[in-house]
Amino acid sequence: MILLVFNLLLAIVWVAITGSASFLNLVFGFFLAALALTVVRSSYGGTLYLGRVRRILALLLLFLCELAKSAWAVAVTVMSPRMDVKPGIFAFPLTVERDFEITLLANLITLTPGTLSVDVSEDRKTLYVHALDCSDPDAIRRSIADGFERRIMEAFR
Repeated sequence: MILLVFNLLLAIVWVAITGSASFLNLVFGFFLAALALTVVRSSYGGTLYLGRVRRILALLLLFLCELAKSAWAVAVTVMSPRMDVKPGIFAFPLTVERDFEITLLANLITLTPGTLSVDVSEDRKTLYVHALDCSDPDAIRRSIADGFERRIMEAFR
């Protein structure tokens, strides 16, 4: 997280030095600063900075794909003459441990059409999720664990 702040600071310095306060110049400065931080990473003992950015972008891409697929599935369900759904709430055992990761997972689930994060257990080991079609809760659990949860752990650990 400190590297991101430092990267933004370097991008702002780039904008100040070049004298062009445009959005494209800021983005260029951000990528230039990321490249510079990657080159000097051994001096501050950091991991490959662009690797983390790539993993976060992979999580974002996964979310956009899941968003499109679930929006299509919900639209097909709603438009069908017979809505053959079995709504329900199921318990999802959490592998992520930090509050930030649990919150991010719950929000990604809630932002995906057809699912809603309801509650987190007191011990923060279980997330309760409502699904529009809960006919196969094990498949939904596997999908969340292999998708969002795995990518969150890859990106932020």
